[in-house]
Amino acid sequence: MKRDDILKLLEEAGSIRTGHFELTSGRHSASYIQCALILEQPKRAEQLGRALAELFRDLSIACVVSPALGGIIIGYEVARALGVRSLFVEHDRSGQMALRRGFELNPDERVLIIEDVWTTGGSTRETIGVVEQKNGLVVAAGALIDRSGGRLELSVPARALLEIEVPSYEPDDCPLCRNGGSAVRPGSRHR
Repeated sequence: MKRDDILKLLEEAGSIRTGHFELTSGRHSASYIQCALILEQPKRAEQLGRALAELFRDLSIACVVSPALGGIIIGYEVARALGVRSLFVEHDRSGQMALRRGFELNPDERVLIIEDVWTTGGSTRETIGVVEQKNGLVVAAGALIDRSGGRLELSVPARALLEIEVPSYEPDDCPLCRNGGSAVRPGSRHR
């Protein structure tokens, strides 16, 4: 899929929103990318999953692991396209990310981490940490959208289907807040 095709799909689904948002990272932005609105359409989710899987086909992946909640659907679709298992990590009672529900990794199992959107990469880094604690071998990470502006720092090679430059701000430095606005929290990790 080409960049313009992906943008068109996202726009048609209403996945690119404008306003004043507090992102999962805690940063503020005038734009929010709600991948759930495109991933609620199974044919589109499958199409995007196949396209993202193609970026990693040469890596001999044995398992895809995604952070809950945003990465589950696209992680599943990438795993399906690669013909491998799909697991996810989620918060445990202490608030830490963990592999639960009876999911297990084999020692040195080659794992691909898949997320929906990267801003700071925090959820992906947490997921990498969980996989490594379980003796899995993280060989790469991928996302539908990288909105980090080239600032993403991961310990493994990372590729995104689409890179979008969207400014984000620390709350104390947010021009939207200075203009009297209040950020809404559309993400799944806000409690």
